[in-house]
Parts: sequence; C-alpha cells; structure tokens
Amino acid sequence: MIAVPALSTPAVHLAEAATSTVGNPAINISIFLAFVLVTLVVVIRASKSTATAADYYAGGRSFSGTQNGLAIAGDYLSAASFLGIVGAIALQGYDGFLYSIGFFVAWLVALLLIAEPLRNTGKFTMADVLSFRLRQRPVRVAASISTLAVTFFYLLAQMAGAGALVSLLLGIGSRAGQSLVIVIVGVIMIVYVLVGGMKGTTWVQIIKACLLVSGVAVMTVWILALFGFNFSTMLGAAVETNNNPAMLDPGLKYGVSEISKLDFISLGLALVLGAAGLPHVLMRFYTVPTAKEARKSVVWAITLIGLFYLFTLVLGFGAAALIGADRIKGAPGGVNSAAPLLAYELGGSILMGLIAAVAFATILAVVAGLAITASASFAHDIYTSVIKKGTSDPRQELRVAKTTVVVIGLISVAGGIGAQGQNVAFLVALAFAVAASANLPTILYSLYWKRFTTRGAVLSMYGGLIISVVLIIFSPVMSGSETSMIPGADFAFYPLSNPGIISIPASFLLGFLGSLSERRPEDPRKQSEMEVRSLTGVGAERAVSH
Repeated sequence: MIAVPALSTPAVHLAEAATSTVGNPAINISIFLAFVLVTLVVVIRASKSTATAADYYAGGRSFSGTQNGLAIAGDYLSAASFLGIVGAIALQGYDGFLYSIGFFVAWLVALLLIAEPLRNTGKFTMADVLSFRLRQRPVRVAASISTLAVTFFYLLAQMAGAGALVSLLLGIGSRAGQSLVIVIVGVIMIVYVLVGGMKGTTWVQIIKACLLVSGVAVMTVWILALFGFNFSTMLGAAVETNNNPAMLDPGLKYGVSEISKLDFISLGLALVLGAAGLPHVLMRFYTVPTAKEARKSVVWAITLIGLFYLFTLVLGFGAAALIGADRIKGAPGGVNSAAPLLAYELGGSILMGLIAAVAFATILAVVAGLAITASASFAHDIYTSVIKKGTSDPRQELRVAKTTVVVIGLISVAGGIGAQGQNVAFLVALAFAVAASANLPTILYSLYWKRFTTRGAVLSMYGGLIISVVLIIFSPVMSGSETSMIPGADFAFYPLSNPGIISIPASFLLGFLGSLSERRPEDPRKQSEMEVRSLTGVGAERAVSH
C-alpha cells in the first residue's frame, strides 16, 4: 500500500467536517464569480445576433459538427454526471458506478435509434416530429406537456446540485441558507437564458464541456499518481478508509432485498431508455445545418462522454480513498459534495474553486438547455401552432418563450428547495424515467411503425406521464423514509424509488392498444414522406429553412 498524506490526518478531516467550511470561502467564491462574469460576457455577445425564432431556438443552425458535438457533451454531462455519480461511487462503490454505465449506454441508444431520424424530420422541437404525420393539435399539446414535465424533473436535480455546490463553497450548512443560495442561482440562470438564447447557451455548453473534461482528466491523473498509477492500490485504500470491503462487490445498495433488486431493474430501464426521450438533448441536433454535420457532432460527443464516464470511476473511488464516506455525508450538500471535497484534498482552495466553477458551469449549461427546450415547446408548439394556428407574430412568439423561461425557472427553484439533500444522480434518474415513459414510445412508434395513430400517441404520452408521476409521488422518494423529500409524512404505497419498471412498459402498451383501437388511418402520403425524410434526410434542409 502506498502511503498517501491525506489518509494520515483524520483529526484534521474531522475538524474540517465539523466546521462545514472547506478551504477559503473568499478564494472559492472569487474564482466562482470570475467564471460567472466571463460566461455572462460570452452570452451577451452571442445575444447580439439573436433576432429570430430560429436564432433563439436553434442558434440559427450556424454551428459546425465539432462545435455542436462539444455542446451536446456539455448538455448531456449534467450535475448528475459530475456531482451525483462521483458521490454515488464514493458511498456505494460498485453499485454507484452503475449510474455511469447506465448514462453512457443510454446515450448509445439515443444515438443509434433516435438522433438522426429525429433531426431529419423535425424543425425546432420534439413535437414537430410526433405531429408530422399525426393530427397536429392533440399531439402537440401532449408533447409539450410531457416536455415541460421532463424538464421540471431534470431541473430539480440541477437546482439541488447548485444549492449543494455553492453552499459548500461558502460553508453554509443550514437549510434556510441553502434555500437562499438556490434562489440566487436560479435568478442567475434565468438571466443567462433570457439574454443569450440558444446561441449563448451553446457557447456556454462548449466552454463547459472543455473545462469539465479537462478538469476531470487532470484530477484523474493526479489521483492515480498518488497511488503509483496502480488502480488496485486505490481500491484497497478506498476499502481501508471506509472499513467496508463490500463496496467493491455488487449489491451494496441494490442487493439488500428483493425490493432493492427490483428497484435496480427499474433504474436500469429508466437510465438506458430515458436519454432517447430527453427533449433538451434531442433538440441539440437541430442546431447544425446538415445531416452530415449532425453525424460529425455525434462522433465528438460520444468520445467526450465516453472518456468522462471512465474518469468518474477513478474520481469516485479516489474520493472514497482520500476523503471517506463519513466526511462526505457530513459536508454541506452531502453526497453531492464528494467531487469538490476531492478537489480540495488534492489542490487546496485554488483547485476546489476551479472545479466548483466547472461544476457550476455544468449546472448552468444544462439548465440553460432545459429552459430553452421548455420555452420552445410552449411558445412554438402550444402558443404558435395550437393557440394561434401557425399565424403568430415571431416577435410575440419570442416574448412568450422568454416568459415561459421565467415561469419554469421559478417553479424549478421551488422544487430545488424541496429536493435538497437528494443525490442529483438519483433525481436525474427520475427525469429519465418520466422521459422514457412519456416520450420514447411515441417517438419510436412515430418513426418506425406505420400503423401508429394519433389516439395511440396521445394515450401513450399522457398515460406514461401520469403513471410515472403518480408512482413517484406515492413512492419513498416523496414520503415514508428518512431521505424522502417530505421526511415527516408517509403516504407511499409504491415500494420502489423509480417508476420505470411499470410506467415504461405501460406506455408502450397504451400506444399499441390505442393505435389498434382507432379505425381511422393516418394520411399514407405523410407516412411515406416521413419515412423517406427520416432515413435519408431528403427535404430536411428545405423544411427547417421555412
């Protein structure tokens, strides 16, 4: 075993945990604010060329494949990936790494089945695709509602992560103080989106992806160097620090009981299938001018995403070895503080401030993408296409979109306050479950099943959304356990923490039965046009230019 200085000073660690202040708050927050100012300048510069709906929703389709690939990675690698997964591995070992595997496999599913056909068929939003050959009004309304619901659940995780991160930087341990932090962070994020639109958001995502992968790579090499580049030695140190050999074996979290095993299956279904139904990730494919550039962006994105999830394995077990589970759980932000604490252990306040700034960039970039998606969904799908029946003034549509950003931002702040203390990776898994239940079946049926009808789409989206949300409300996530969002209450009747095992198959079944029960066939010419366009891209450029 290689001696690591950090392991030999438990008294210092306990003292720091007791004070709840890690590093120098002045240095931490100075680096953090410097990053906020730099990115705000970028957003303001980008906003000068945001004039039309296409600029605001899709960045004017002016980004290259390389730029969009970096932005996709920036959008996909959320606070769950950085803060949540590192904390999950540090506390749960092997079972925590299952999140990394699930998120990465989910990206491959989205890539192989959904990304290019969706880009070839759509214009700005997921509803453009779903309503292409179905009846516009009911499908657009259902798609918009499901998009807003998925966005809300995803925003819960990001806001909880933001509160935990800034609270750790400032040494704020009280719930009231962390709630105030979430409010302030939420206001900053709303300003970014209102000012920059998709162009500003994309540049923030590009900056964030470069900083995140670079910062995580540096920490990974640094950790491995401490253990002589011997991964086994690091695992041994993790076991020794936590006095828990079980953390290297499957089952520490998901093998305790039959219920926990079912919960793991449900989580796996949600993670693997959820990304293909996430509107804010799929919307990124509309920001490139051609299908060729969309494919190029995929190559860049998958390289960066794959590397990142490999790095999380080292970071998670490194945090377990150098910090320990007790100190992580005792810090402001709990499990989500593992990555910033690890940065402080390695490089003091300077590195912690830098990594915290990168983590905040992660949250900022994802929240901006979510807010743009929500605003586009409501303004483009409901206001313009349903209420105004395609005849709205583009300037009025932009005003509606920006109003939606404010509303969804305020709702997410309130939800983030309620979700404090929850692992952000776990919260994102709930968003994946809702996306896989409400969106994925309809997307797959629309692209690949000619017999699919409007009734099937509406039943699938509403049914999947309602079932998944109801099961989450009446699960241990909300009440009935010490880690619930409402600790003192107990109205849970669904025993699992993730609804995917029931809600995803139910949504597929509802779409299938709804389509078979509708005798009225959809327009066969539109079906043929959609099939040709989705597979070849013919007509896609002409469609998006209108």
